[in-house]
Amino acid sequence: DSDLSMRTLSTPSPALIFPPNSPGFQNGRESSTSSSSVTGETVAMVHSPPPTRLTHPLIRLASKQQKEQANIDRLPDHSVIQIFSFLPTNQLCRCAHVCRRWYNLAWDPRLWRTIRLTSETINVDRALKVLTRRLCQDTPNVCLMLETVIVSGCRRLTDRGLYTIAQCCPELRRLEVSGCYNISNEAIFDVVSLCPNLEHLDVSGCSKVTCISLTREASIKLSPLHGKQISIRYLDMTDCFVLEDEGLHTIAAHCTQLTHLYLRRCVRITDEGLRYLMIYCTSIKELSVSDCRFVSDFGMREIAKLESRLRYLSIAHCGRITDVGIRYIAKYCSKLRYLNARGCEGITDHGVEYLAKNCTKLKSLDIGKCPLVSDTGLEFLALNCFNLKRLSLKSCESITGQGLQIVAANCFDLQMLNVQDCDVSVDALRFVKRHCKRCIIEHTNPAFF
Repeated sequence: DSDLSMRTLSTPSPALIFPPNSPGFQNGRESSTSSSSVTGETVAMVHSPPPTRLTHPLIRLASKQQKEQANIDRLPDHSVIQIFSFLPTNQLCRCAHVCRRWYNLAWDPRLWRTIRLTSETINVDRALKVLTRRLCQDTPNVCLMLETVIVSGCRRLTDRGLYTIAQCCPELRRLEVSGCYNISNEAIFDVVSLCPNLEHLDVSGCSKVTCISLTREASIKLSPLHGKQISIRYLDMTDCFVLEDEGLHTIAAHCTQLTHLYLRRCVRITDEGLRYLMIYCTSIKELSVSDCRFVSDFGMREIAKLESRLRYLSIAHCGRITDVGIRYIAKYCSKLRYLNARGCEGITDHGVEYLAKNCTKLKSLDIGKCPLVSDTGLEFLALNCFNLKRLSLKSCESITGQGLQIVAANCFDLQMLNVQDCDVSVDALRFVKRHCKRCIIEHTNPAFF
């Protein structure tokens, strides 16, 4: 009896996800429809499993009629579980309160490899505590099946919620907390220290996060042979405005297995930070330093040390980068597939020439708002980069229809072309459409449609 009571008391209800006064609840009961905009205080509540049979004869008769009409009850358990696998966390909690059979199926461990909560008003700390408690009931204090937690946009998430995840989910592999600006370095340190398999971490928009590292206790426990390494491969620190070179140095020293790193709008990063990064993280395939205004050609020289491993690079709006930096990338990173250099006004036709002749497998290129790039640069692209699929020339003042025709005549696989705010004729756009039939053209010419 005591064991049964413990199991029922740890079962989350739909009110765990939606507040009682939300549109999804009416008169204290759950309505058939729910709204995505939820207001009010979210309260974590627990209920016992639904009863197996109803005592009142009239209710029992109605229930029998409904059961005869419900085709889903005829499905085998594995089919119902497959249907449940497409539901988000809040809807799965709702299903657990339909009937006893659904209760048992909704808590099948195979359905709880992921927790996804995205509401701004949810009391996410409480929700995570109740959910992990329920998932830990078969393996006390440890939730072995949970591998992914996505709480992006949950602004009420605090260090307490992350501490719950760190303590209960040692098998965690993916954590997304983008836009949760209340979390601090200490909470992130706890997660990466207690979840050794964590590979994917998204802390974009977490303005208080300035570093990724192990806790002091975890560092002391690790032997010198093991090293003080973190297994993260994917790290997104977009809009972490207070990240500085020293913090990037610490990240690089601990996260040596990084393959994807995004530092968009980390405005305090300089070339020195990139130098630290290239010393330790030699396996990076994708890197973004967009809007890092202190990154210059010297930073490009450091990034070029990645050589053929680099496939994706975004340096948009880095105004200190010129043809010199592009030449470093073109010379050493020959397998580059994607380059975003929008707003790098120091890039000219010479830079595009270096790029086209050395990175012949380029598939996507954005050189919008580069006023010094003209039809000459486009000709080099057309004669060397036959695999080009996406090309953005937005606001390139020196581009004309002649350059577009050369590109269209050679790059038959072109799928997207952006020529907004460019002085190109309707005939040139029609020429592109005839030769690149799958190409979507973004333009500002009202005469072409």
